[in-house]
Amino acid sequence: MAARILHRLRHALAGEGGREERVRGGCEAEDFPESSELEDDTEGLSTRLSGTLSFTSHEEEEEEEEEEGAGEELGEPPQAMGAAAGAEDGEWGPAAERAGGSLLTRQLQELWRKSRGSLAPQRLLFEVTSASVVSERSSKYVLYTIYLIRSGRFDKAPAAIARRYSDFEQLNRRLRCRFGCDMAGITFPRKRLRRNFTAETIAKRSRAFEQFLSHLHSIAEIRRSPEFLEFFFLQDLQAAQRLTCTGMYREALATWANAYRLQDRLGVCGSGRFLLTLAGLAVCHQELDELGEAHGCCEQALQLLEAQGSHPLLGPFLQAHVHLAWKVGKDKRRSEARLQDLREAGPPLQQQPTLKECLIKEPLE
Repeated sequence: MAARILHRLRHALAGEGGREERVRGGCEAEDFPESSELEDDTEGLSTRLSGTLSFTSHEEEEEEEEEEGAGEELGEPPQAMGAAAGAEDGEWGPAAERAGGSLLTRQLQELWRKSRGSLAPQRLLFEVTSASVVSERSSKYVLYTIYLIRSGRFDKAPAAIARRYSDFEQLNRRLRCRFGCDMAGITFPRKRLRRNFTAETIAKRSRAFEQFLSHLHSIAEIRRSPEFLEFFFLQDLQAAQRLTCTGMYREALATWANAYRLQDRLGVCGSGRFLLTLAGLAVCHQELDELGEAHGCCEQALQLLEAQGSHPLLGPFLQAHVHLAWKVGKDKRRSEARLQDLREAGPPLQQQPTLKECLIKEPLE
């Protein structure tokens, strides 16, 4: 049996070696055949998606490959993977199945851990869906509406931003100050003294902004930076906070919800800004007498705070969760136990602000 396996391995390796020599012989004239394919593909994307361009760095390609491998059922026993491999390559002995299957399982589990730990494992597309000319008393500008779209997924509600040229210009300037080397190869549409409001100029700038954002997102250091992230959701957070302070809870709820979706698309659902967003959603839902939705927001926040012993929002979230759980008839014993632990470890909870007070007092700059 071992001799048969060894013979088949040698035969397979000899066949692969012959194919590699034939491929190498046909590619000697091209040093980087992949680059030409990528350029052609970029042009195709521009045509098919009407200007929606997306650049994927080598690191993201690796992450996508890892995610594809992890998408297969990793919980299956190793022998199931070995049987699948045997169906493709021929009949293998039980010993080879156990060794190969165990190694493959460990490799896939390692890839799964890496892909789960990455900030933005999915690929994002940035699409300018509309552009409108806004005329005010002392100024006139074009407002671009951009949708953040996750490739290969269907989102029920869009995550959208509206930005003008000066917003993009400020982002470009801030990133070049911090990431000079990474930004050296990224182009930005220059400012024009006239013909800024023609259909041709607006269309060209729309495509340029799509390309600009996609290129920035393809660089890991930039897409994790506060400058890049806050370009998308800080304005919404500030607007939602103002609306909440003035008692316009229905309008505030829509803005908090869009900020939630933006952070979800960008993969920053564990940050302090995201917890503040959940606080805003919980407060607005509660004020609008939507207690079940408010309770769900508190539960999600407490899950994120599970591993943290102390956080400024932990006490307020626990108090709100206990109150809402009592209102909607849900189990509140776990939150009550955590509140008791906070009472024993820190200052009296009566001196702590409510969730709404924390939301109003939080500085957003």
